[in-house]
Amino acid sequence: MYSTPSIEPLDRSKWDQAPDDELVRRVRNGDTALYEILMRRHNQRIYRVARTILRDDAEAEDVMQEAYVRAYQHLGDFAGAAKFSTWLTKIAVYEALSRLRQRAKISEPKTNSDVEFDFMNTVAGGERDPERQTYDHELRLVLERAIEALPERYRSVFVLRMVEGLDVNETAAALDIGVENVKTRLHRGRAMLRKELQRRAGIVAPELFPFHLSRCDRIVENVLQRIREGA
Repeated sequence: MYSTPSIEPLDRSKWDQAPDDELVRRVRNGDTALYEILMRRHNQRIYRVARTILRDDAEAEDVMQEAYVRAYQHLGDFAGAAKFSTWLTKIAVYEALSRLRQRAKISEPKTNSDVEFDFMNTVAGGERDPERQTYDHELRLVLERAIEALPERYRSVFVLRMVEGLDVNETAAALDIGVENVKTRLHRGRAMLRKELQRRAGIVAPELFPFHLSRCDRIVENVLQRIREGA
C-alpha cells in the first residue's frame, strides 16, 4: 500500500510527457499524486474495453474505478514484463468479465455473419461542413451499434486491435488468450459487420465510444478519493 495522494493541485504540465514506467516508479517511491497522470492517460482505453464488454456506461465507469484502485493497491506486483497499459487493461478486462458473469448475460446476440467490413480502410477526410458532420455522426452511431452487436469474444478483440490500435501480442496479453485466437477472432468479427459500412467514408476510429472530459474528471476524482480513504 502506498501513501495517500497529495491533495495539492498537480502540475500536470511537468509530467504529461513522462513515460509510464517513470510515473509508475515515482508513484511507488511515494510521489503518489502522479497516479492521476496515469489515470487520465489511459481513461479512454479502459473505458472503451469495459464499455465494449459490458455495453453499459454506468457499469463501465464502475469497472474503471475498480481497475484503477486495484492497480494502485497492487502496483508493487507490477513487474514490468509487459507495458503498464497492458497490465492495467488486463485488470479492467478481468473485472468487466467478472461482472458479466455475475449478471448472467453471457449469451451472444444475433449477428449478421454474411457481411464483411474492412475497418482499417475507414479513414478521416479532413474538415467537413455541418451537413457532413451530421452525416458522420449518424454513421458513427450506426458503426457503434454494429460493433456492439458482435459477440463479446469478437467485440473485445476488435475494439482493442482496430479502435485502440494494440498489436496482436498486446491484445493477447490483455485478454489472456493466444495470438492465433486474436487473429481468428478479429477475422471473424470483421466479417460480421455490415458490408455497406465499407462504402461510407468519414468514420475516425478514435471517435468511437468517446470518453468525455467531464467523465474523465469524475472517474479520476472518485478513484483518488477512494485511495485517500484507504479504498
